[in-house]
Amino acid sequence: MNNNKVELLSPAGNLEKLKIAINYGADAVYAGVSHFSLRIRAGKEFTFETFKEGIDYAHARGKKVYATINGFPFNSQIDLLKKHIEKMAEVKPDGFIVAAPGVVKLCREIAPDIDVHLSTQANVLNYLDAQVFWDLGVKRIVVAREISLKDVQQIKKHLPDMEIEIFVHGSMCFAYSGRCLISAVQSGRVPNRGSCANDCRFDYTLYAESENQNTLFRLEEDPGVGTYIFNSKDMNLASHIKEIMDSGAVDSLKIEGRTKSPYYAAVTANAYREAIDDYYADTFDADKYQRELHTTKNRGFTDAYLVHRPFEKTDSQNHEYAISKGSYEVTGLITEDEKHFMCKYKVYPNQDIEIFPPRNSNIVECDNEIGKIFKNEDGVYYINFKKILTETNKEMESVHSGNTNKIQLPGTLPYLTMLRTENTEI
Repeated sequence: MNNNKVELLSPAGNLEKLKIAINYGADAVYAGVSHFSLRIRAGKEFTFETFKEGIDYAHARGKKVYATINGFPFNSQIDLLKKHIEKMAEVKPDGFIVAAPGVVKLCREIAPDIDVHLSTQANVLNYLDAQVFWDLGVKRIVVAREISLKDVQQIKKHLPDMEIEIFVHGSMCFAYSGRCLISAVQSGRVPNRGSCANDCRFDYTLYAESENQNTLFRLEEDPGVGTYIFNSKDMNLASHIKEIMDSGAVDSLKIEGRTKSPYYAAVTANAYREAIDDYYADTFDADKYQRELHTTKNRGFTDAYLVHRPFEKTDSQNHEYAISKGSYEVTGLITEDEKHFMCKYKVYPNQDIEIFPPRNSNIVECDNEIGKIFKNEDGVYYINFKKILTETNKEMESVHSGNTNKIQLPGTLPYLTMLRTENTEI
């Protein structure tokens, strides 16, 4: 039985998302720099300088940062990879997330003081493979998404000192643990080198060809079935956190999504933080966490394979749409001075807008000529603007996303607080 408190690990696509994840409940975040990370588009949002800034920010708050070096290099890249590992080691992350055995060996040689975590891309499903990587010096394994909880327990039984991390939320790859070639074939973007074009999310028209008759027939789909034939639903294991924690085999719960929105980073960190804390307090309430998680954009949710065998699953694909709107829209993000917000959607006067603050925030109510901050009967805080004033006191009838003016608050709100409204367009 694992007696240490389970870690909550969140994605950090850039410095702002790193700060959001930490302030909304994550114990640790993972992020990357350059082409050796499997999220090149997200990784480009970090430079070595901002990555170090993020590590310093996390460490000052007692949190951890794991650096992703989980691409699969070609021979021509190995010298560059060695230099990259050296440079990443200089900023002192708490661990490297690595997929290839050779890269594991390089990390252990170049930066022996930094823990190595094995990426889910290595597809570990059993204790035999886990033992091989343990012998190579790997401290933690991020098991394959296709693994069962019983098999996780078996790995922990055979390797009690090996840390085990599992994915609990986020996008699911159509292929087996990311082993996909669709993007490479159709657009030349190689998934396991970080540039997946997400071709599985597209809708497709199906045809049947007769080579003998040289004819081509378009197949008609049944109404409502759609043509998103490769599209997996998103993983959501919030309702099963108690079972996972009861197993005693899991050390870290991981959320996918370095390319997702700041709001996604906040909501998922907050919801799973509550789930973990409530578990230890014996007040677990799955419905509460699901209400929050459903406010994010998603492709529909599935509990995936951890608690079910793959052949028992009939609801893991979404044939109708690539992604849906969540039940809430983010209308604003509070700036660092805590006196203004930047508009992210649209804000009008005399509109009650919910305040979604970082954890353990202190909200002070107020009522003045600009507006009011108040708490309703359910204990939820709201803001209502009587006037919409820019930083330079220019009054506006409304403000919409794309407007780069800071908008005044009637009082102060904590940095990174989000303002949100129910989405009326779904």
